[in-house]
Amino acid sequence: MRQARVLYKEKEAGILAQHDDASFTFRYNDLWMTDDGKPGISLTLPKTKQEYNSKYLFPFFYNLLPEGSNKQVVCKLLRIDADDYFGLLLTTAKTDTIGAVRIIKIE
Repeated sequence: MRQARVLYKEKEAGILAQHDDASFTFRYNDLWMTDDGKPGISLTLPKTKQEYNSKYLFPFFYNLLPEGSNKQVVCKLLRIDADDYFGLLLTTAKTDTIGAVRIIKIE
């Protein structure tokens, strides 16, 4: 299983995980949930105590990935399988993303 912290405006909002069966879960942290001033990270992942489950990488996170020739260059230079969306997300979304969300790998 691989896991990553999901940061929203540099504050940890939740944990994104890829399980051994290649499914994904996202769960908001308890501290994030108790603070009424903290929003959901996206319209498709509204703030709830429920854990989100998916057979595929959630569209919100998938849309943070590079596309086309940018994706090809990144995958070739960093030796990442082009079909490893979670690995690509961990590599590219840790420093430079569009919007307020960053993804940091949990070692």
